[in-house]
Amino acid sequence: MSTFSVQLYSVREQFAADPNDTLQRLATIGFTQVEPYGLVENVAILRSGLTDHGLTAPTAHAKLIGVDQREVFAAAAECGVKVVIDPFVPPDKWQEPADIAATAEALNIAAKVAQEHGVTVGYHNHWWELQSRIDDRTAFEVFADQLDPALVLEVDTYWATAGGEDAPALLRRLGKKVHAIHVKDGGLATDATGQVPAGQGQVPVSDVLDAAPEALRVVEFDAYDGDIFEGIAASFAYLNGVAR
Repeated sequence: MSTFSVQLYSVREQFAADPNDTLQRLATIGFTQVEPYGLVENVAILRSGLTDHGLTAPTAHAKLIGVDQREVFAAAAECGVKVVIDPFVPPDKWQEPADIAATAEALNIAAKVAQEHGVTVGYHNHWWELQSRIDDRTAFEVFADQLDPALVLEVDTYWATAGGEDAPALLRRLGKKVHAIHVKDGGLATDATGQVPAGQGQVPVSDVLDAAPEALRVVEFDAYDGDIFEGIAASFAYLNGVAR
């Protein structure tokens, strides 16, 4: 079983205000891995801060389409990031087969650039990739079929469920393409309201974990009404309790 990570977007306000304190607090909870966002913008603090707090960043989020990819992958290499995941392609690009194919091709090309830096490329879904259907299949799976085998997926299991999919079944269909999963729970609102620690909402988290036993588990909150560090700690405790 893989160890656990946490997406730094969950604590974006705290990280922006005091990145070192934020990393320390996550390490104190028990995390040894984090998933950064905005690699290029945060490369300086990550380069030193991860080491200072005993953390590594095996995965990270960064926009890859329409940007200077070499700069992104160079920043990843500096921070020890092995997988750079594009976190967002807008909903209108998932309605037509030609647009889905164009996104897949753009990431296939990015993957070739990434190889020069010893980095792998991935993609992270929202709800619209699952909600959109192409010939009775999810747009996300149509997309996945067109990816170079070197690419990987990070399945956000909350958004997949919010998009109307059975997340465990989706994970089983995608199989070894799934490198990581976002462990997130709540009432499935697409505006991110009502998110709760893992195991307390409508996502079948235990079944999700069973369906992707080798995937890195990345805790994430898009929003949280309580103390975010307490919410993250509760998700961490849940994962430790059900790890198998």
